[in-house]
Amino acid sequence: MFVRTERLMLRPGWIDDALPLRDAIAHKDVAYKLARLPWPYTLGDAQWYLTQERPAKDVTFLIFKRTGGEPRLIGGIGIHDQEGEPEIGYWVTPSEWGKGYVTEAGRAVIDIARHSLRLPRLVSGHFADNPASGRVLRKLGFKPTGKVENRHCLARGEDRPCVLYALDLGTDEFGETDACDPRMTIQLAA
Repeated sequence: MFVRTERLMLRPGWIDDALPLRDAIAHKDVAYKLARLPWPYTLGDAQWYLTQERPAKDVTFLIFKRTGGEPRLIGGIGIHDQEGEPEIGYWVTPSEWGKGYVTEAGRAVIDIARHSLRLPRLVSGHFADNPASGRVLRKLGFKPTGKVENRHCLARGEDRPCVLYALDLGTDEFGETDACDPRMTIQLAA
């Protein structure tokens, strides 16, 4: 599945993406904000990530910034199982922080979760020392659950407090399912 938004292209990762993936994600500032990313992050880690088998219900995309030339890998986003619930996770390379790319990609993935996967709810969370991620989640419509739990941060090698959020994907205030974002195009891979 490929997704195009106003400024981005989301697609599955391929082995040819290993070097650009490593270059985009291999920043201590990124690794310390994610639960499952090793630090230091090597080319071998990128190759492993791109070739690992995933459960059928997982959805993972690399985020590419569409510019005048070739699209450039700037991040990743996906839905995976977190203790029996679908959880959205994301990251973006530091040079692209604060430009709204994660919010734009997040809206596209939420539309997929709602309309294609027919998920009733998504959960997410952020380490307490990463409030910027909480702002992104609130922009996407997530609500804090009021819970904080310790989650292991592989890069830091320790448990850290994680603020938890949830998003009901059911119906809007009128009892209708929200329509897809008209600025987004979904293309199914052949």
